[in-house]
Amino acid sequence: MAGDLTGVQAYQAAIRSAQNAVGNGGEKVDAGGFGFGDMLAEAISQTSNSLGHAEQMTAASATGDAELIDVATAVSAAEISLETMVAVRDEVVRAYQEILRMPI
Repeated sequence: MAGDLTGVQAYQAAIRSAQNAVGNGGEKVDAGGFGFGDMLAEAISQTSNSLGHAEQMTAASATGDAELIDVATAVSAAEISLETMVAVRDEVVRAYQEILRMPI
C-alpha cells in the first residue's frame, strides 16, 4: 500500500519546493538548490525503487514468502509510477519541441 503513494509523495515534494521558492512578499528566494532537475531525479529514483520493490515481491511470491495480493499491489503501484514518469517525459519532450518551433 505504501508504494501507491510514491507519485503522490513526489508531487507533494514539488509543491513544498515551489512554496519554499516564494517569499512572503511574492519575491523569488533561494530554494536551497532544489530545482526541476532535482525533482525529476527524485521522481526517477522513487520510480526505480517502486519497480525494485515489485520485483522483490514477485520473487518472494515465487518462494511462497509473500501473499498474492501484496504482489499485485506492488506491481500495480510500480505500473502507475512508471506510467506517470512516461507521461511526464512525454510532456517535457512536447514542451521542448514547442520551444524549438518558436520564432526568434
